Amino acid sequence: MSIKTIVIVIIAVLLTIVLMQNTDEVYFKFLFATFRVSKLMMMLVVAVTGFILGLIVAWPKKQKFDIEGYHDAMHKKDDTDTLSDEDREYIS
Repeated sequence: MSIKTIVIVIIAVLLTIVLMQNTDEVYFKFLFATFRVSKLMMMLVVAVTGFILGLIVAWPKKQKFDIEGYHDAMHKKDDTDTLSDEDREYIS
């Protein structure tokens, strides 16, 4: 087993222990309503919400790449003489 796998297993076990210790119900106020919810459910909702928000924030944005502009800049489109000296000698 690799160290990464061992660390993941240890974190999963510790997280399970913490969640199982917090199963009692608490009052939760949301806007104008009050709910009785278990701590386990609230911790799960907060963890999932945080994970989803983290994915949204870290999602890579698509970058548009102008390949024609890059090609034109590299090869100077207005320059009609693109042969090197070696090519000219070979042709002659």
